[in-house]
Amino acid sequence: MAVRGRRRNNKKNDSSPNPERFIHKAIANTPVSEAPQKRRFADLDIDQGLKDRILKKGYEFLTEIQDQTIEYLSTGNDVMGIANTGSGKTAAFLIPVIQQLLTSNKSFKTLVLVPTRELALQVEEECRSLSQGTGIFCTSLIGGTSVSRDLGRLKKTNHIVVGTPGRVTDLIQRGALKPSEFSTFILDEFDRMLDMGFVNDVMRIADQMTDRKQTILFSATINAGQGMLIKRLLKSPKEVKVSSGTHSAAHIEQEVLKIQEGEDKFRILLNMIRQKEFSKVLVFAETKRGVSKLSVKLSKSGIRADEIHGNKTQAYRERALNKFKTGKLQVLVATDVAARGIDVNDITHVINYQAPRTMDSYIHRIGRTGRAGKTGKAITLIDQE
Repeated sequence: MAVRGRRRNNKKNDSSPNPERFIHKAIANTPVSEAPQKRRFADLDIDQGLKDRILKKGYEFLTEIQDQTIEYLSTGNDVMGIANTGSGKTAAFLIPVIQQLLTSNKSFKTLVLVPTRELALQVEEECRSLSQGTGIFCTSLIGGTSVSRDLGRLKKTNHIVVGTPGRVTDLIQRGALKPSEFSTFILDEFDRMLDMGFVNDVMRIADQMTDRKQTILFSATINAGQGMLIKRLLKSPKEVKVSSGTHSAAHIEQEVLKIQEGEDKFRILLNMIRQKEFSKVLVFAETKRGVSKLSVKLSKSGIRADEIHGNKTQAYRERALNKFKTGKLQVLVATDVAARGIDVNDITHVINYQAPRTMDSYIHRIGRTGRAGKTGKAITLIDQE
């Protein structure tokens, strides 16, 4: 029986969150037609070709994080932006960068660091679609792919380079990537990147960017313990907090399902996802082995399921994610890290087969549903003990 209730207004970002914080009744977003103060992309004073490409992608109104940061970013301010997953942060920083590249008399380069391969590919794809036909070139540098390919790419013109810290550091050490050539530095999902052991890589890269004029940090959560690092990276930043950075999105229905002693947890999961409304489901487990085991069991039970985690090759992860996006899979099972960068607007449910260890992880997990202003649903299975 699902336990429903109102979420407590806990201010502390707990390291071991109380399951009661996983319970919340969704509050539907106000339809844009009922929000006349929202700005339209069509009304922005930006390059007409860029505007046309934005509108072609189906973007009509600026999201809150886009609306509140676009002027700051366009005028070269350092910015720290906090907004829920799926709120349009990628376009929020790419649109001003591309606009400046199109209109500025002086050429410049931008380096975007992200914590995972999937997110890097997502940012690169968005960048390419927004800059198509302009002579602005974007590329991604990620682990699990050919270093030789990356070396070849870096011999060509690249205005926007997106990469994971490990691969970027490797290419800097090889002399193929020169941080001093980049004047804009963007860290997307910066909280997780700093938590994942990339602190030294990030700070080393930043220190080598001797011509750095603008630094931008975006994330869905904020960790108070990273305050000193943030101060080292940013100079007189404009801070925009569309969400608290410590609470989950209000438009996502959140429930807890307590597994009683003697109940078969897997059978409960299977019965859930066999229901018609569970048409595109993202399931989280804590470990790579747990993800693989769960994916195999679902497949043997007749569910179209696959998995992504750090032990899978990049090619495998990309194929699995593409099958999930196109509806060839009903269920994708993932670890926290591998799920960063899953940008699929029609995920109907997120299921935490194992509860996350931190509230930050919970916020990022459930943010995979209810994207682009839609209402989503998240269910967390809690073992009785």
